[in-house]
Amino acid sequence: MKGNYIFLADGFEEVEAIATLDILRRGGVDAKTVSIYDNSLVEGAHGMQFISDLSWEDFEEIIHEDASPEDYLIFPGGMPGAKNLAEFAPLMEILHKHYAAGGGVAAICASPAVVLAAQGDMFKGARMTCYDGFESALATAGITHVEAGSVVDGRIVTGRGPGYATEFALDLLATIKDRDTSSAVSAGFTPR
Repeated sequence: MKGNYIFLADGFEEVEAIATLDILRRGGVDAKTVSIYDNSLVEGAHGMQFISDLSWEDFEEIIHEDASPEDYLIFPGGMPGAKNLAEFAPLMEILHKHYAAGGGVAAICASPAVVLAAQGDMFKGARMTCYDGFESALATAGITHVEAGSVVDGRIVTGRGPGYATEFALDLLATIKDRDTSSAVSAGFTPR
């Protein structure tokens, strides 16, 4: 599927979704947020309400079967947000098709373990990080856990948790675009 989409379900970790969206857009990536519901309103893990760019129905109208390595499906963490994403079968079906077609996936916090590791052997042999305490789900799926803030393994980008949201988003931007773009965005956060 063409494009870069951040999927939101009730209980998502707000900082992980918004920091990623902000950094990608600062870097010139036309990223969009997608609610997994029939409406665009989604409530975060800390009670903040967000209006996504697309409802699930809107998203279904623009789905394409092809994908490139610059096209990413992005899964913020948070609980029960990650669990709600993993339990939404239409999204998991799209994840399988997207990755098989050559697209990339990005997940942070609980989502590497709760969403990606739950896909059977799909990511077996990959290297990922996740939120502390979720490592066993990676091991069960044959995924190597790396204790780092952000891990890039081919078309897979994972982040450890909310405190690493910026690092994760900058690595994702570097993967979608290039390291120079990511460095330029990062430099904009540093006081002169």
